[in-house]
Amino acid sequence: MQDNVNSPKHYKLNEHGIECIDAMVSAFGEDQVRIYAKINAFKYLWRAGKKQGATDTDLAKASWYTKRAAGEDPRRSDGV
Repeated sequence: MQDNVNSPKHYKLNEHGIECIDAMVSAFGEDQVRIYAKINAFKYLWRAGKKQGATDTDLAKASWYTKRAAGEDPRRSDGV
């Protein structure tokens, strides 16, 4: 089953299995990606409830990006 919040298939480069967020850390550094994550969380909270049927997904993604902004990796079960 595809997980559209924690590890969407469309965020990976198929030939390497690298997720976009990991490539961003490599290209821009952890601090910049945390800023991006904070802004992206804001975006998902802003639009939550405004797209038909997407409120739960938007809130889940806002939570994911909030955790990422705090330095956690929400893809890992231990959160580190």
